[in-house]
Amino acid sequence: MKFNKISPELAEIFASIVGHDHMVLPADLEGMERYTHDETEDLRYHPEVVLKPKNAEEISRIMRLCHENLIPVTPRGAGTGLSGGALAVHGGVVLSMERLNAIIDIDERNLQATVEPGVITQVFQEAVIAKGLFYPPDPSSRGSSQLGGNLSESSGGPRAVKYGVTKDYVLNVEVVLPTGEITWTGANVLKNATGYNLTQLMVGSEGTLGVITKIVFKLIPYPTQNLVMLVPFRKEEEAAAAVARIFMAGIVPSALEFMEREAIEWTCRYVGLEMPMSADERAHLLIELDGNDMDLLYKDAERVYEVLETFDVGDILVADTEKQKEDLWRLRRNVGHAVKSNSIYKEEDTVVPRAELPVLLRGVKEIGARYNFKSVCYGHAGDGNLHINIVKGDMSDDDWNNKLPEGIKEIFRLCVSLGGTISGEHGIGLVQRPYIGIALSEVQLRLMQGIKQLFDPNGILNPGKIF
Repeated sequence: MKFNKISPELAEIFASIVGHDHMVLPADLEGMERYTHDETEDLRYHPEVVLKPKNAEEISRIMRLCHENLIPVTPRGAGTGLSGGALAVHGGVVLSMERLNAIIDIDERNLQATVEPGVITQVFQEAVIAKGLFYPPDPSSRGSSQLGGNLSESSGGPRAVKYGVTKDYVLNVEVVLPTGEITWTGANVLKNATGYNLTQLMVGSEGTLGVITKIVFKLIPYPTQNLVMLVPFRKEEEAAAAVARIFMAGIVPSALEFMEREAIEWTCRYVGLEMPMSADERAHLLIELDGNDMDLLYKDAERVYEVLETFDVGDILVADTEKQKEDLWRLRRNVGHAVKSNSIYKEEDTVVPRAELPVLLRGVKEIGARYNFKSVCYGHAGDGNLHINIVKGDMSDDDWNNKLPEGIKEIFRLCVSLGGTISGEHGIGLVQRPYIGIALSEVQLRLMQGIKQLFDPNGILNPGKIF
């Protein structure tokens, strides 16, 4: 698809829609900088203009103009993505959702909330907790990520293991289509067998089918009690193997996170925490149990201990205070930032059935040895989601650019052979696009491309992503 440049006349029409104060042009180097990148490696792409609309009607007018004039549009939340989904690879318009940031309604009678996509995830979580309610999807970037971006990637996070991911809480979505039409995708009900499920089609579509302008979320009652423990293992594969065994014992933790030794060491330095570790400890599991009855939680913890006793573990740390719990979670949530601060890196978002985690972990290390790359692994072990951070270290530029992609292909082929896939929560976006054929058949890709064509006949919405 060949796109057009934005003419001065069209730029003025955009300004009349959103106002000059809500528009960023390339001449504003400082203002434009934040919109040229997300958290994906060190990639930079410059849009021709950034527009900050306030409502669906303004977005509708912008989309209709871009559709008619063949101008590419990249919807953007907070820019915390890790697959390049918010990068304007073809220039054109970056459509920032930052001004659509209202929590419109929290319906305590029906346990629902209606929000705009620019609401910060943590702000929303705290607003519903204040009413005794819970929105569980909990990405590590929750302090800065926006709900619309979470929906576009179907974000998960640590508590997905017990409570599910973003898709499990979306009841209805208002979207602006690439042609400018505004529509709701479903209804604000828990059951809906009325036609195709357009709501779930929008979830995880990575901003390629429509621009989300309102979201209706399902909520659940807030669990008031929790236990948090950090368990050291002397073998990485035993830590991975313990995950499935905990579930086989009948326990469903609210979080079950895996961290290799270096992930903890690097993060402790990054955030300024002290975490004593003996020389033979190679990996840790961070385990959280939650509910409303501490006696029941202690009983579940005893069953977890019984499982752990069958493995070669060190001294288990049980957080005694809220401060200790916060420190352990701060450690886990900052692993990605710590790795990024150490070296140029690539993060692969692999996912397999949880019982296959030991095979995946062993395979990653074997592949790394063959291709001469170092990996630091961590992630949501409870749902089989392993984040593989490949650090450049002393790899040559030639090996990094030409040899490493073959190693990544081997990792993805291993995931698929184990019944998994190549992305659990980060999406395909730009950087995983070359690998999508490993996970999806030609038939699946053809169906997806047909859906894209139906929604976006001119191909203007987030072009260059997924396909």
